[in-house]
Amino acid sequence: MKFIKAAVLAIALLAAVGFVGLQYLLSQPAPAGFPILEYHMVQAENPKDAYEYNVPPAEFEAQLDYLEQEGYTTISLRDYLRAKKGLQQLPDKPVILTFDDGYATNYTELLPILERRGLKATIFMVGNDIGKENYMSWDQLKDIQHRGVEIGSHTANHLPLTQMDINTARDEVKLSKLLMEWNGMDTIYTLSYPNGKYNQALTEVLKEEEYLAAVTGDAGLNTFETNPYLLQRINIPHPMFGITEFKWRLIKGRIFTQLGIGQH
Repeated sequence: MKFIKAAVLAIALLAAVGFVGLQYLLSQPAPAGFPILEYHMVQAENPKDAYEYNVPPAEFEAQLDYLEQEGYTTISLRDYLRAKKGLQQLPDKPVILTFDDGYATNYTELLPILERRGLKATIFMVGNDIGKENYMSWDQLKDIQHRGVEIGSHTANHLPLTQMDINTARDEVKLSKLLMEWNGMDTIYTLSYPNGKYNQALTEVLKEEEYLAAVTGDAGLNTFETNPYLLQRINIPHPMFGITEFKWRLIKGRIFTQLGIGQH
């Protein structure tokens, strides 16, 4: 069963373009753009109810080693936004590490890895989960931000925004931002759509509520031409094929960009 699940990614790529098409795409120059990677938790103990969302530390560090070998440099979403306005330069091969939900192990297990390696990351918090069991406390959240990790919003209650009326959706994104800012966090500029789902009306709401960017669940690469409210991410779940699977997920982002899938 694990083998079958691990093979789904490669099968999906082959189904989309065929073996010959896949060979052709990979033989072409890599498209412009950089990846944003979507993680949730990095912890030694796999949670029974969220196994697929956890990347164990050893696996995560192997992925970071590969990114370093390939010449990638981590940046924050704010770095991207500043560079988009011409206020700073990006490295030759940027990558953004993002983590949804704000689990407590982001502080106890992920942060030491990031600091030891001098890496940047962005964590999207569910406002009303802050301080609950298994989630970061307010003190941890303030400390992790002080130590260089960028904090964004994952809405107030992690409910699908596309399944509610627009006024309720507005409350979800507005209240999360206000809750964190009123509790001493730096200004919240970015958001991760719950379950990666969005629509055009939501992008307008985010602009009106003074967000500057948002990430989706669509795979692909990003450039300065990408709609900042529809940034694409490559999901990185619990690996079953080790670093090989990670490489294939990066390839998926490249191929989706070449095919124009999910481009905005």
